Amino acid sequence: MTPRPVFRVIDTGIRPGQRHMAFDEALIEARAANEVPDTIRFLRFRPTVLVGRHQVLRDEVKRDYCAANGIEVGRRITGGGAIYLDEGQLGWEFVFDRHALGFGDLTETTRRLCEACCTGLQRLGVAAAYRPRNDIEVDGRKLGGTGGFFDGRLVSFQGTVLLDVDPVRMVSCLNVAADKLAKHGAASIADRMVSLAMLGGGTAPPVGEVMTALLNGFAETLGIDPVRGEITEAEEARAAELFDHEIGTAAFIEGEAPPAASDAARGHSFTAYPGGRVRVDLRFEGAARDRIADCAITGDFFVTPARAIRDIEASLRRAPVAEIETIVMQALTARGVDFIGLTATQLIGSIRSAAESRFEPHRSHEMNLVEPSGIEPPTS
Repeated sequence: MTPRPVFRVIDTGIRPGQRHMAFDEALIEARAANEVPDTIRFLRFRPTVLVGRHQVLRDEVKRDYCAANGIEVGRRITGGGAIYLDEGQLGWEFVFDRHALGFGDLTETTRRLCEACCTGLQRLGVAAAYRPRNDIEVDGRKLGGTGGFFDGRLVSFQGTVLLDVDPVRMVSCLNVAADKLAKHGAASIADRMVSLAMLGGGTAPPVGEVMTALLNGFAETLGIDPVRGEITEAEEARAAELFDHEIGTAAFIEGEAPPAASDAARGHSFTAYPGGRVRVDLRFEGAARDRIADCAITGDFFVTPARAIRDIEASLRRAPVAEIETIVMQALTARGVDFIGLTATQLIGSIRSAAESRFEPHRSHEMNLVEPSGIEPPTS
């Protein structure tokens, strides 16, 4: 009989958001160097708003409110949308060799890990279910979100479970588009969210009990043996260095803002697909505006590898507008890019829409595409 894969289990406790993000990267690097085994990590946050890797911070966060209320503003190393986190949410994370469990693409990875989380929550008497692209729900209300990416042979995947939630504070921190809530049939963040405390009559189970339930669900569904372990000094040292020199810096947190919309030599598009929201900002050169001088692709979506979007942007610089489709498809194929929910055709369509708007400087192309049949299968 083949032995079950062993996963180290660690708990990094309550920390500031960007410190946790730095530990994420440190853990990935340590696992890639075979300094630590496949790992499950639990974590909780001091009050923090985290935007996704590809989002424009100014569009997602109410910074004045955050500053006035001592709420940290940061950026994740994964894609997806902006989230508010505090001690009332339990984070869980997997970092492991993707071949250990025979996982395929990012869509399959998301489904299997979310289903394992749901199995654990069901042990608490919670009717949790996975909803693509990356949510964990109870009766249509969101109990947790997830996101992740591949880094070479490694999987880095994070999720949260709402122990308790303050919807007023959550609304006050974030700019949430009405169409994003409408597709879930919710008129407000409060209507969309549910917590273990709400399901339990006002009191959430103890954190340790929730951790145990999740570990049992992971073990049962994934066929692994979670074993309590220790955080290494090398991981903490690497995390501190990453925080000081990259992930904790203003440059990383602020990200790159897209160009202003008033320049006549620019084009813009914003598209809300069932599986993600994509904004494209282009700047053109040449008398005919037939060549792309610069490109910024931002939004709420998941893509792997994490730097794929930056690579696509680079491939389009100085490129003829007429060759957008060919260049982007070559970049996607060469880098083995994989999406959740979004497709290559949709991404190219958003870029093409931005290019078509270049002769209409006072209007950007905005579309809200709803497909009744559900989320289109990802294309890698």
